[in-house]
Amino acid sequence: MKVNSFFYCLGQGFAGIKRNKVFFLASVATIAACVFMVGLLMSVILNVNYVIKEAQDSVCITVFFEPEVTETDIADMNKRINEWEEVSRVEYTSPEEAWETFKEEYFKDNPELAEGFANDNPLATSASFTIYLTEISYQQKVVERLESMTGIRQVNKSEITASALSDFGKIAGGASLAIIIVLLAVSIFLISNTITTGITVRAEEIRVMKYVGATDFFVKSPFVFEGVIIGLIGAIIPLVVLFFVYRSAINYVVEQLQTFSSAFAMLPLKTVFVLLIPVSLILGAGIGLIGSSIATNKYIKV
Repeated sequence: MKVNSFFYCLGQGFAGIKRNKVFFLASVATIAACVFMVGLLMSVILNVNYVIKEAQDSVCITVFFEPEVTETDIADMNKRINEWEEVSRVEYTSPEEAWETFKEEYFKDNPELAEGFANDNPLATSASFTIYLTEISYQQKVVERLESMTGIRQVNKSEITASALSDFGKIAGGASLAIIIVLLAVSIFLISNTITTGITVRAEEIRVMKYVGATDFFVKSPFVFEGVIIGLIGAIIPLVVLFFVYRSAINYVVEQLQTFSSAFAMLPLKTVFVLLIPVSLILGAGIGLIGSSIATNKYIKV
């Protein structure tokens, strides 16, 4: 498209908006509502995934060894397990470290009671691995591999926690996707109707343009521009609103829920909006483009 043609079509797009103010406002409001809900859902999903990820990182598998296993055997197993792609890291706890932790937890008020075990560690056979996974869904697979290894006496896993976290993430993602699809369908339908109204109003002008040799692309372009402009305006408005809503939510969590700050931790504003801004703008423009294309393809032939 030539520069002059581009600006002509762009100007006609704005003119179409000016002629159909009521439908323009209705379309902007619908797209704004759609983008706002999508942005809100994205913010929630991002934070839910963040909380789930934090929880998953704390879910681990604990491995205890047979009494006859030597330090060399343990070091060899540590190396082998760390090489598994499903494993994020392996932390080794020696019998001495296990005893120190036990003393601090159970004898902190009566440390003199632990002195009787100074030369006889009651946890001498309690060396263990604490294994963290790259994905919680790998837990069962890793457990089965561990149980098949020689020298391992017991494998403890958090099956209920892992299953609950995985299921919650899937349910939240599925529900959000369904809502987003409905909102997109409504927005595309309304903006399509808006463009259709514009085509009806300019039907005679379009007919003349086609008779004098204007291409379908040239005739359709103003309506496509109109749809994209409506979509972008409808995306910018909710972005501004979401910025203040999310910032207020973060301040509320910090100020009012200090006791539960770790449980209600939220992603920083910048982290969320780095993703939210391009997605919202592309979504708004995309809704406008699709809606206007549907309308023009259906009604522009004369």
